[in-house]
Amino acid sequence: MNFTRTVFAAGALSLASLSTAALAQDVGATIMGNDEAAVGTVVSNDGTNVVIDTGKHKVTVGTESFAENAGVWSVNITKGELDAQMDQAVAEAAARLEAALVPGTAVVTADAKPLGAIDMIDGGNVVVKGENDFIVTLPKDMFAVNAEGALMALANHADILAALEAAGG
Repeated sequence: MNFTRTVFAAGALSLASLSTAALAQDVGATIMGNDEAAVGTVVSNDGTNVVIDTGKHKVTVGTESFAENAGVWSVNITKGELDAQMDQAVAEAAARLEAALVPGTAVVTADAKPLGAIDMIDGGNVVVKGENDFIVTLPKDMFAVNAEGALMALANHADILAALEAAGG
């Protein structure tokens, strides 16, 4: 799946000196770890969250998790520890998804609208059947388990319907 994952490891990225953290971390800046080695590079910053590319993962980190010392931004974790946390989070998400991809499981869309229930899995595709014999087939990589634990198609309801209509379905 191609989406940014957020690490919620309690306390793993918290720091004492946070007052100016939300004002920096420019795109392209190198973020250092608590071992004084580079953790990764900033790929985006919306003022609340910073996405760091470690070379292995793109990790979303709250701006409050950064400290600045002599113009250098850092987080209280090493690159190896952050990548290990992300590896574990990715594996857990994959296991939750695999467990949810079974016939009968209800499916919602990315905008939290009911889509239907899994009718069958056909190789790399998932067939979802909704009301009035509505049927849509999506590749497995178009699914995730959302924060509420529901199986979610990674598209909005209107976009799925528009694609079906465009395909003559």
